[in-house]
Amino acid sequence: MTRAPLAALALLLALAGCAPPPQGPAPSDLVIALLLPESKTARYEAVDRPQFEKVVADRCPDCTVIYANANQDAAAQQQQAESALTQGAGVLVLDAVDAAAAVSIVGQAHRRGVPVIAYDRFIQDADLDYYVSFDSRRIGRLQGDALVRDLAAERSGPQDPPQGVLLVNGSATDPNSAALEAGVADAFEGAPIEVLAAYDTPDWSPDKAQEWVTGQLTQYAGQVDAVYAANDGTAGGAISAMKAAGLDPVPPVTGQDAELAAIQRIVTGDQSMTVYKAISEQARTAAELAVRVLRGEVPVTTARVQGVPSLLLSPVPVTLDDVRRVIVDGGVYTTEEICVEPYTDACTAAGLLDGGTS
Repeated sequence: MTRAPLAALALLLALAGCAPPPQGPAPSDLVIALLLPESKTARYEAVDRPQFEKVVADRCPDCTVIYANANQDAAAQQQQAESALTQGAGVLVLDAVDAAAAVSIVGQAHRRGVPVIAYDRFIQDADLDYYVSFDSRRIGRLQGDALVRDLAAERSGPQDPPQGVLLVNGSATDPNSAALEAGVADAFEGAPIEVLAAYDTPDWSPDKAQEWVTGQLTQYAGQVDAVYAANDGTAGGAISAMKAAGLDPVPPVTGQDAELAAIQRIVTGDQSMTVYKAISEQARTAAELAVRVLRGEVPVTTARVQGVPSLLLSPVPVTLDDVRRVIVDGGVYTTEEICVEPYTDACTAAGLLDGGTS
């Protein structure tokens, strides 16, 4: 006797173009989901997650943070997002593994009435609610400008041939990579630089960057004057490849994220620069924004990126001359953390320890 009413209901839903309501509880004003993309880059587990969770705990003691790391697996991140939504997440803070794949996550969240904050990586063609990050094109410009200066210092005159550079870019699935490349191209425009080869590093993997640079050093033996590395992990891989090939000193290499290992390489002269991003500030900003959005507030933003209300933080270039001011005095790392063995002599020479020359 119940079949006819059920059939009629199904027909009405179909005629009305309605879909059955999503399964799971309604979004909660006490649940925030933080979905990060990978763990090969040290910052995510060491800085982003703990800083985010700390601010949420301080600002909303009754709130719960659902945390998941996708380990560079877009399908896994999709499942993690679905799980967070079925657990009642009231806002998603999403650092996408793959920006194209993440569009469906944003759509799924919105069908449940859950706002999405794109964190660190912009998601093209998605109806984002907010975006928190750094200006990646500006970062690429800072990296490129540093290489142009370093290479200019090595030129003996305008008659010298163009200097050869390898480009170790970030992952092709990360939209920040394209913006970084654009910034580097801006810096190289008009400079006597020849890009020998370029590589989109899968998963931002230091090992894959090292393998690729090793091959390029053979193909372009004696022609590599510098390496653009999109972040400190790929910089470490590139430097390992050059050291293994017997290059001494290592040609200029850029980086990004101001990881402790990169600062130590800058102190020893193996890496020419990095870009410090106040990642802890970025994480705290995103957490504060998430709490406000969860409470139904309309936060004040500082910019719009492709129409999306955004909070963009300023990156800072770091060379050896900046380590004391930006990194040590800025509270990023202490001299005790930087100047362990085998870096003590280099730290002394750089003026970071007593007995230094500066």
